[in-house]
Amino acid sequence: MSRKLFGTDGVRGRANTYPMTAEMALHLGAAAGRYFRRDGRNRHRVVIGKDTRLSGYMLENALTAGLTSTGMNVLLLGPVPTPAVGYLTRSMRADLGIMISASHNPAEDNGIKFFGPDGFKLSDDAETEIEAIVAGQIEPAQPGNIGRAKRIDDGRGRYVEYAKTTFPAGQRLDGMKVVIDCANGAAYRAAPEVLWELGADVIPLGVEPDGFNINDRVGSTHPAACAAMVLDQKAHLGISLDGDADRVVIIDEQGRIADGDQIMALLARRWAQQGRLKGEALVATVMSNLGLEHFLHRQGLRLERTRVGDRYVVERMREGGFNLGGEQSGHIVMTDYATTGDGLIAAMQFLAAMADTGLRASELACQFEPVPQLLMNVRYAAGADPLSADSVRAMIAQAEARLAGSGRVLIRKSGTEPLIRVMAEAEDETVLREVVAGIVAAVERAA
Repeated sequence: MSRKLFGTDGVRGRANTYPMTAEMALHLGAAAGRYFRRDGRNRHRVVIGKDTRLSGYMLENALTAGLTSTGMNVLLLGPVPTPAVGYLTRSMRADLGIMISASHNPAEDNGIKFFGPDGFKLSDDAETEIEAIVAGQIEPAQPGNIGRAKRIDDGRGRYVEYAKTTFPAGQRLDGMKVVIDCANGAAYRAAPEVLWELGADVIPLGVEPDGFNINDRVGSTHPAACAAMVLDQKAHLGISLDGDADRVVIIDEQGRIADGDQIMALLARRWAQQGRLKGEALVATVMSNLGLEHFLHRQGLRLERTRVGDRYVVERMREGGFNLGGEQSGHIVMTDYATTGDGLIAAMQFLAAMADTGLRASELACQFEPVPQLLMNVRYAAGADPLSADSVRAMIAQAEARLAGSGRVLIRKSGTEPLIRVMAEAEDETVLREVVAGIVAAVERAA
């Protein structure tokens, strides 16, 4: 069957609107429960985490009802980062992990992400099977086999202690002033705790969630707030997470922002020098800057590109035996430490580089000169398919011919919103703007 519910990162949408309704969450929970109970065992457990959105209460309860109806025992973690759910799914021997979050999206949205017993996000095939179960008849458990649900008080603490073990033994952050922007999201308690316990002078930002202010002018999609705080407090570093803390951007002491490409470049170079980089390659998506690719080649390393989505990065990493990958947006995946992007642990690796080398953040945060890149989003109407229009195809072909040998064009649909993302890279910024403007105009006419 064709996939209708699941996008590039679980099921996502506007809260209380299909598919993010209590009814659909109940069906998804029951379907996931039935899918993971196929082996006939009697004892099954699920861990459920969430971010700080108001709608998380509704979806958490609905998922719990669906899961327990098929005999799954549910452990409720409360607000924890997405990577904590991946970690706790595996460490607590759960059959399934669920994170309720719409990541960097506004508070009105929400989403449901699934993790398998190994702590990794489910494959496309597994999600397709769950979607098929949702569409059919779901067999409930017998009355004596209905599952139980309970709150787990130490889930965040378990993750905090684990995160600290990923920092190099013997190193500390004493004397380092760090701004940590938690986007009023899932890491609002865990991230400051980890940094403070490692010795940092912590300046928290975005740690007062009220159910509505997640990602609201704070977090990795609004890094100006963190940059301003770094400058105001004369901090050594700023760390800006998104709402579920699976992505990060770094702000140096001068208030300049380093995206995921720069962070990955630093880690790839350091890990290669230390003999830790498996396969002598970094895995990133088609959105990563050409400058990153050129930088890696100069280091004698390769860039393996995938389609957009951290799940596809992880799939390629697992297939090829690589241990470092991520996205320009700030998902940094280090499979030595985590099963998905972990913004906090990635930032700790950056802090470890500062502590190890004695260099300032500004000396580490700019590893390469990016090739000029321009990204514009075009919203389209429901049912429209702008990329199939002959006029759009012709404009894209014209742009590709114009940039042949000196740049590239990437046009794709968003996996989470009704947007066409138009991206191009070129050494000549005038040509770059003209190429993108031409494609955007053609898409808008067809949208």
